[in-house]
Amino acid sequence: MNERDQVLKAAADLVTAFARNDREAYFGAFSADASFVFYTLEQPLLSRDAYQALWETWRAEDGFEVLACTSSNAFVSLQGDVAVFIHDVATELRMQGEQHFSQERETIVFRRQQQGLWLACHEHLSAMPEGLPPP
Repeated sequence: MNERDQVLKAAADLVTAFARNDREAYFGAFSADASFVFYTLEQPLLSRDAYQALWETWRAEDGFEVLACTSSNAFVSLQGDVAVFIHDVATELRMQGEQHFSQERETIVFRRQQQGLWLACHEHLSAMPEGLPPP
């Protein structure tokens, strides 16, 4: 499998784990030093542990649950031991007993580990520009 396909598989595995609420596999797809920028939060999350703690708070206080997540329009740019993955993402969530649907654009930066495994080291989620049709 070439490097581009390895990154695409790593990204697909990450999205699949998120979609099925598999927290162990989802957070396992990120390096410990990963950072996260979500347009819905006031501050970046500067570690995987910080994001995982926030996720657990959402679950405990808001009943947060991912119901579905699909990726489309994937693009990979290889930069040596780093790969930039860009895609459109449609997500359905439950929070406080209500279903929410969002369409966003996301950039995930992957870094090749010594074992050849690609782990996400940065995630940036943006709102989809208004006026664009759904993917």
